[in-house]
Amino acid sequence: MVPLLLVAVVAARHRSVLAEGFGHLATARWPWLLAAVGATCLTWVAAACTRQGAVVERLPRRRLLAAQFAAGAANHLLPTGLGASAVNLRFMTVCGLPLARASAALALYLLAESVGRLALLGVLLIAFPDALRLGAPAPGAAIGPLLVAAGAVPVVAAGVLALLPRLRTSVVSFLRTALGEARSVHARPARALALWGGALAFPALQASALVLVGRALGLPVPPAHMAVAYLAATIAVALVPAPGGVGSVEAALVVALVAAGGPAAVATAVVLAFRLLTVWLPLLPGALTLVALVRMKVI
Repeated sequence: MVPLLLVAVVAARHRSVLAEGFGHLATARWPWLLAAVGATCLTWVAAACTRQGAVVERLPRRRLLAAQFAAGAANHLLPTGLGASAVNLRFMTVCGLPLARASAALALYLLAESVGRLALLGVLLIAFPDALRLGAPAPGAAIGPLLVAAGAVPVVAAGVLALLPRLRTSVVSFLRTALGEARSVHARPARALALWGGALAFPALQASALVLVGRALGLPVPPAHMAVAYLAATIAVALVPAPGGVGSVEAALVVALVAAGGPAAVATAVVLAFRLLTVWLPLLPGALTLVALVRMKVI
């Protein structure tokens, strides 16, 4: 709840910008919004392809696609993507995969999705190095603590594993299973193509939806710069433990679009419309799909 409270405070301090942003929604051009809805629907297809590419066995296509739609609703119940992961883990075990292999497939999916998002951002930044006009970098006094904190994470993890033999054994066993699953998947070109193609298509489609909403509202930012803003913002808030990124994603997107050169009020309107189309409108049908899948014992 802490990220939501912080966002509420910021929203209250900038309520005039929010009000102006809501006013801009009335000027949206519907053809672009309909195209954004189409791109959003394709994101579930891309997620299903990536999930299928993470396992060797063929998963039932329709149920897999329905599970991805339902996972979006579950993602708003638990923080940091745990809801979607729980739905897909249960789906794979019901399909007959052992829990260890299903967990390894889930880890492979998360790795591929992260690598795909970072790779896409890197390519766009190389092609458009001036896409984000951020302020001065962090002061020198802050770089040292950041490096120390980053270096302390693997040291602490190694210390915990050394002190807890059972945990170390479980982690080694899981890594062995995950590596074996990854080798099996990449030995089949069709699975590897589905895995990495879907991992690249998913963030590309999400960024395309934001670009289309920006065009609908007349945001004066080049499409490539909007895509960079989206990828940078979502990567930056990936570790914020808010269910579905509610609050943190909106704030980061507004900041990123303003940094890309957009007016604050129009950028706010674009983010509000984008999150409405991609998160809030599918939430109720996604929840109903989740209930139906649970009752049908698909998950």
